[in-house]
Amino acid sequence: MSSSNYSAASSNEVHSPYGYVPTAAVCITFIALFGLSAILHLGQAIRYKTWWMIPSVFIGNFGETVGWSGRFWSSKNPGLLDPYLMQITCTIIAPSFMSAANFTILGYIIRRLGTQYSRLSPRWYLIIFIGLDVASLTVQAIGGAKASGAAQNDEDAGPGGRIMLYGIVTQMIALTAYVALGTEFIVRYTLNKPARAIAVQNTQGSDVTLDEKVSRPAIDRNTKFMLLGLIINTVFLFIRAIYRTIELNDGWDGSIITNQALFNWLDGMPITVCTYTFNLFHPGPLLFRQNQREQSEETKEIDA
Repeated sequence: MSSSNYSAASSNEVHSPYGYVPTAAVCITFIALFGLSAILHLGQAIRYKTWWMIPSVFIGNFGETVGWSGRFWSSKNPGLLDPYLMQITCTIIAPSFMSAANFTILGYIIRRLGTQYSRLSPRWYLIIFIGLDVASLTVQAIGGAKASGAAQNDEDAGPGGRIMLYGIVTQMIALTAYVALGTEFIVRYTLNKPARAIAVQNTQGSDVTLDEKVSRPAIDRNTKFMLLGLIINTVFLFIRAIYRTIELNDGWDGSIITNQALFNWLDGMPITVCTYTFNLFHPGPLLFRQNQREQSEETKEIDA
């Protein structure tokens, strides 16, 4: 492969490194969808002061917009290698930024409903799962750089693709563990079965142990909506991760990576659902605005 054109030496016909020519209308649709969601997320992060949504979901949307722009570029110049490498790197890496928001939101929900029902504290959720997310991003970036360099030098991009696969697998392992621990938390909360001791005191000032009944915090309507959004987001992240794992394992010239419909429906569509789910079920109004109201009411009671 050449950085200028991907062409057959014995023919004047220009061949696409995709195995097909990306459909321009589809590319424009996803560019518009991810671009709009990015703008909405930036505005929501500023309005609700959820600044951590900027390096997670906003950056993820930006990466997707760049990736789909590369695919649109390829729809006009199917023989170019650079836009192909741009899109495959960006669309593989971008969702890893988005998954960081899931890990953070679950930590806030655990704080609200009771840390005693979770095996990990919210702090450890962030340390472990954001750490795995960073590791996944790093491995995917290294693999993407290696594959891009190999392709531009007319060398085999397969080894770089395998490294990217390891990054996707790391992300999938993190999502699986996250789902397992999150599910256990919800079940334990529902059954009021604490998983560990917490620093709680009763009215007499003595510590409450796991053997004693601790009143379960009520789950409000906003938290239910946030949980629903978290579940939807996680399901579609999982669908996309499974697809990407199978795709990269099949190879850069495999039947999966060269199928445009599979990419559109199992990568573009799931990530679109993920980002708009958090536009609709945003942690700002669902988690933090209520906290601000509660703190305001407590201040008024103290002043009274």
